[in-house]
Amino acid sequence: MKKIMNIVYLTALATLIGSFVMVMYLIPKIKYIVERRNLIDHPDKRSSHKNLTPTMAGVAFFLTLIFALNLLDTWDVDGVGINLIAALTIIFALGLKDDLIISTPKAKIGGEILAISFIMFCNCMQITSLDGFLGINEISPLVSYVLITLMILTIVNSYNLIDGIDGLASTIGIVIFSTFGFIFFIAGLHFYFIFCLCLVGMQVAYLRYNLSKTKKIFMGDTGSLTIGFCIGFLSLKFLSLDALELSALSFIPENKLFVIVSILFIPLFDTLRVIGVRLMNKKGPFTPDKNHIHHVLIDSGLSHVKASVFLGFLSLGLSVFFISLSLYIKSFQMLVVLAISFLLLLTVFDRLKNNVRTENRFKYLVRAIHFLF
Repeated sequence: MKKIMNIVYLTALATLIGSFVMVMYLIPKIKYIVERRNLIDHPDKRSSHKNLTPTMAGVAFFLTLIFALNLLDTWDVDGVGINLIAALTIIFALGLKDDLIISTPKAKIGGEILAISFIMFCNCMQITSLDGFLGINEISPLVSYVLITLMILTIVNSYNLIDGIDGLASTIGIVIFSTFGFIFFIAGLHFYFIFCLCLVGMQVAYLRYNLSKTKKIFMGDTGSLTIGFCIGFLSLKFLSLDALELSALSFIPENKLFVIVSILFIPLFDTLRVIGVRLMNKKGPFTPDKNHIHHVLIDSGLSHVKASVFLGFLSLGLSVFFISLSLYIKSFQMLVVLAISFLLLLTVFDRLKNNVRTENRFKYLVRAIHFLF
């Protein structure tokens, strides 16, 4: 057993370093091609940037993932790798098209559903029960497929929406993949643990360029859709764990969905908040604007780095808090806690937004964030 774990550690470390090095190597090559072909991101009225910036760093993510999944084939006891490669290829094509020629929302959602179908029909990803979640146990295959599709669509597009300032998407990604990696490691699911470390290495490497003043590049939809889909894939795997696999984690089985919500709380909160604001302003739910929580922080005077680090720590803190609670309380109680937390956070960001126009007591919160981050 000790020998096997040593191999796991060595493979995990090699994957972490290898993915970091590969993305670090590929991004300058991609940046050079993008600049030569003038595939530059042009700032508009809702952009947080003023300068022309190369995009499509997600090409490096896709190539690294395909390479890593092939190398990790021996660890893939579920045989899901080939399905994931097929799904990621569709997602990458969608992102590439959107970076080059803007896609319609219907086309993107249709492509995402097709990609989801490649993984949700795998035996290792089947969901037949919600284990008592809000009193629900066994569910039909049709309900399962609808639930999986809606869950992954929400995750992919929530992550895509939060990619609005330097460092934010990758910082949130690092927190999410580190949390999932820890969970899968404890559960003894080595392939998923190593896959998480691959994604962490990629995001750390990208962060180096995304925060650079002279070598800046955006991940684009090629990146945000690819990374978002990987988060959806890992969420589905966690949701499909049975009671025996969960026993090592001490999770109450009925809280599985809430654990996923906990890990993804910041992207999901931002998506629900911004859609709510748009509907109250009698605008379409997908109408672009500057009402995201990162826009609120930037307008409050924080730099991109400070806003990203703050939201990253907030995401980590909330994940640890909610997951710890999920070990002890039932799903109905978890729903109440999450709802109260959502409303409190909603109030804080609403007051922060008002603080931009009028000096109120929340100015001290802004000063505290400035001091700490």
